[in-house]
Amino acid sequence: MLSPTVALTGIAGRKLEIPTGLFINNEFVPSLTGNTLETTNPATGELLATISSASPSDIDTAVSAAKTAFTIWRSTPGTKRRQLLLKLSDLIERDADEFATIEALDVGVIFAQSKGMNVANAIETLRYFAGWADKHDGKSMKIPGGMAYTQKEPIGVCAAIVPWNSPLMITIWKLAPCIAVGNVLVLKSAELTPLYGIKLAQLIKEAGFPPGVVNIITGLGKDAGQALAEHMDVRKLAFTGSGPVGRGILAASAKSNLKKVTLELGGKGASIVFDDADLENAAFWTTVGITAHNGQICAAGSRIYVQSGIYDRFIEAFKKNSLQAVAGDPLHNGSTKGPLASSVQKEKVLKCIENGVKEGVELLHGGKEIKRDGNFIENTAFVNVGENMSIMREEIFGPVASIANFTTEKEVLRLANDSEYGLSSAIFTSDVSRAQRVSDLLETGQVTVNTWGDVSSNAPFGGFKQSGFGRDMGEEALDGWTNIKVVKINT
Repeated sequence: MLSPTVALTGIAGRKLEIPTGLFINNEFVPSLTGNTLETTNPATGELLATISSASPSDIDTAVSAAKTAFTIWRSTPGTKRRQLLLKLSDLIERDADEFATIEALDVGVIFAQSKGMNVANAIETLRYFAGWADKHDGKSMKIPGGMAYTQKEPIGVCAAIVPWNSPLMITIWKLAPCIAVGNVLVLKSAELTPLYGIKLAQLIKEAGFPPGVVNIITGLGKDAGQALAEHMDVRKLAFTGSGPVGRGILAASAKSNLKKVTLELGGKGASIVFDDADLENAAFWTTVGITAHNGQICAAGSRIYVQSGIYDRFIEAFKKNSLQAVAGDPLHNGSTKGPLASSVQKEKVLKCIENGVKEGVELLHGGKEIKRDGNFIENTAFVNVGENMSIMREEIFGPVASIANFTTEKEVLRLANDSEYGLSSAIFTSDVSRAQRVSDLLETGQVTVNTWGDVSSNAPFGGFKQSGFGRDMGEEALDGWTNIKVVKINT
């Protein structure tokens, strides 16, 4: 039985028809149990859609479809896989307004930001990995008594569990390299923001991917996510999300079939502003680094360290930038600040702010709920924050900056590295030698210099320490989706 559709009203009154079912074997079908979940508009609180919610039995069906498809897909020429990925990128580009509309309605991302960053990066990433589909080769070597060669082979049935904050972009970070090297995929979208995945599934079918190669389902983590993590026929699982869930996935892998796991588990990014930095540029990018998408970004620059010589001037510039935000409907041109993605997230962020105030940290500005429909919170900044304060150590995932000063390079390196996380950091300086020296000593998977949060499809992205392991994007990402076999020949 095919699933019904739901109508959405997007930018300029444009109508979108979205199926409500699970995408399995190139068909949209209801859950076998009849389970559903609701998704709401975070800007208004209004119900957007009621969609199917996968149970473990639905996971079994999706994995079975993928397993069957793999027998043929693994032998599909790389040129054909490249062609299909390029076709999918063209279709996403054609429907970019629809994807940006869905992210605005379902996630709360400002329409222009979604289209210009999230959707654009998804298109770029598909095209980048399409280029690898027929080029990911092994190497040959001489060995005593003969020769040997390696070949890189697909793993088989793979799974991905993606977060709610930048759903299309991060989905493509998993899907593109997975499919390019000949794997098949069962992808679970976040129950909070599922509609983009259904739209993507429509284009996967339109692009001509064979049934079962890509399956996209939505379900609760405790049901669908756990079933994927424990499934004996899933040989690889990629996850982006919280640390506790990532640890649970590792445990499930150990208890089941030792499936390969890659994890990206968030961060508490440090932005370091030295005395010799371009003050205007530093204030701009550090503001963007904690207010873009309301700080609901794993690479958010939530810890800002400013050298003493420019500390007071920086505070004023940062405050001016931060207070310019215009909160409103993410689909409206005048809005520069959308809502947080859910009421649960709003309450979590408000609680973190409350804890900071209780600890006696000086509040520079913000800190309150914006009185309007939806999940809106003021851009917030604390100053003179001690290194052991909760707001300086915990990932808040909201528009909350913790600012502190420092005197020496040695001191700020100690402060920046004193975190359980190690995902991304930023340096602002006009001294090239200092930029390289400090970059070398920062314990993070990415360092940006005189900018913040830059991501490119050909550059790897991932963390150190408790920010996880494995990489998205770049040639390095391919290693997480392949097995290496060596063949030795006695000559």
